Amino acid sequence: MTIACFGELMLRLSPSQPGETLRHTHQLKMEFAGAESNVATGLSALGNSVRFLSKFPNNTIGDAAIASLQGYGIDCSHIIRGGDRLGTYFIELGHSLRPSKVVYDRAHSAISESSCNDFDWPYLLQGCRYLHLSGITPALSDTCVDVTLDAAKSAQRLGLTVSFDMNFRRSLWQDSTRAGEIFTQLLKTADIAFGNAGVMADVFNQTYDNLAPEAAAAQAARDLSDTYGLIAATTCRQSHSASQNTLSGFIANRNETFRSQTIRVDILDRLGTGDAFASACLDGIIKNKPLKDTVNFANAAFALAHAVYGDPHLSSREDIQAIADGQTGGYILR
Repeated sequence: MTIACFGELMLRLSPSQPGETLRHTHQLKMEFAGAESNVATGLSALGNSVRFLSKFPNNTIGDAAIASLQGYGIDCSHIIRGGDRLGTYFIELGHSLRPSKVVYDRAHSAISESSCNDFDWPYLLQGCRYLHLSGITPALSDTCVDVTLDAAKSAQRLGLTVSFDMNFRRSLWQDSTRAGEIFTQLLKTADIAFGNAGVMADVFNQTYDNLAPEAAAAQAARDLSDTYGLIAATTCRQSHSASQNTLSGFIANRNETFRSQTIRVDILDRLGTGDAFASACLDGIIKNKPLKDTVNFANAAFALAHAVYGDPHLSSREDIQAIADGQTGGYILR
């Protein structure tokens, strides 16, 4: 069973030394990452067959990006080549009182200037059972709106299970109302959705101000499931500082809502952690595991991803399960 993930892969540049700022560093570490590729990587690390779909420039940077994904065991044979550049982002990791900062340089990327004519979905999705999308891709350009909607509707017609992560990036959308219109269309094609109480407020003006954070996350999952008739999974992040958060997750189907255990984490790098939650959650759904076990496993992956540098989450099933089983003391394994 193959899971296809469609979206933009970017070049990630960050100070080579932890704690350095972009203003003062003289060396940058080069990696490749993106919301959808992070999910692909997490799924592959858990032993799933994964195909990545996108458009990369036909140059050395595009070649390096493909090699990076192939190094994680991801099928890149259906990636479209063309366009001028790969999107780039700079990340400065926060600590304690200093927040993390992200600077995007992704205008005119190959995928943002792609069109529906670039993607033959029946061919690209041949042999796949799942398609994973996010709300970031349609934010890149008007043509990316068309491409993402076409992907979702084509997958639905082909009988694939569609998952949609409502990643909302304020810096990429000029109008949250427009985002809400597009997200609604994508949610109507989806069988699985990911989000949180914050995106419900930002995109749908659905606030939970009278609820505690975990209750708000649970209600967001319930509302998504009831409104769109799908499985909905949400995360709850209670921030104590840039270095310490408390995490939990929720998953709802048409009948019940399940809550994970709560885990307090010290943070090395929080980028890509929501993608780790999504990939572990999808893994459980694909394997027909009980939803209670699935959300506990997904929250453990969510937590563990905070303890490693870089967007991709490569922890093994055994390492994630140990956290889900309560082994959070950080003792040396000998």
